[in-house]
Amino acid sequence: MERVLSLWGATPDRRDRSKWHTEQGPLSISGAKFMNWRQGVGGGGAIDLVMHLGQMDFPAAVAWIEQHLPVGPIAADNYAAAGSCRSPRVSEGLPGMLRLPVRDDRLLDRVRQYLTRRRRLRASLLEPLLDSGRLYADQRGNAVFLLTAGKAHRPVGAELRGTGPCLWRGMAPGTCKDAGFFWIGTPASPEIVLCESAIDAISCFQIYPQRICISTSGARANPRWLRPLLARDYIIHCGFDADVAGNEAADRMKTLYPCVKRLSPPAHDWNDALALA
Repeated sequence: MERVLSLWGATPDRRDRSKWHTEQGPLSISGAKFMNWRQGVGGGGAIDLVMHLGQMDFPAAVAWIEQHLPVGPIAADNYAAAGSCRSPRVSEGLPGMLRLPVRDDRLLDRVRQYLTRRRRLRASLLEPLLDSGRLYADQRGNAVFLLTAGKAHRPVGAELRGTGPCLWRGMAPGTCKDAGFFWIGTPASPEIVLCESAIDAISCFQIYPQRICISTSGARANPRWLRPLLARDYIIHCGFDADVAGNEAADRMKTLYPCVKRLSPPAHDWNDALALA
């Protein structure tokens, strides 16, 4: 459990050895069990813990553990326990390397319909992302949002969002959240809004089209790429969800970087806010 928490960037409490501080809030660890008292969520074992920390489904958590921990392949029977929810097929690569889901343009309409009809995102905002390849459909019809770095927009990871009846989200194996991010907006804009997901970033940009909207891929208070953006004199707004986890992460970010401003969505998150816009 401690190994998983360390890999996720969680920090142990200085006073309570059973308590860890995570992006999902403080966790209490007892043997192979954990409890997030603030969210009222608990579980047992590394798979449950990864599912909770990454807000991902069973297959994605299994894939993450196989990728990051020296446990060997987990029995295929375990995958069957997840029913019809299966992890996306990914391109081949060595352990620890980024493995992006295989692109399948035949399922692109499914992704388009999910994002426009169910997520209320404008098609005019999605098309440039699709044309550039920063958004695509994989072989299971999941929406894949690339995390990129540098002027060449080199892929360093991907957020995955299920579009079928079995809703789930996760990250491509080998994703390095601190190496880059998903973004949308006008490059010349002096203002940036940090959001918790790619869908929220697009939703926020739909509301604030003059700003750059970035996904931190979770409520992360101190992504490694944030300080360089501040050094370039961007005006940074923390637009994390209007809930306990989002507010706590925003407070930590403001403590670390007092120049960051809080911009709470008018609903739980920016995608929910589209219904109010």
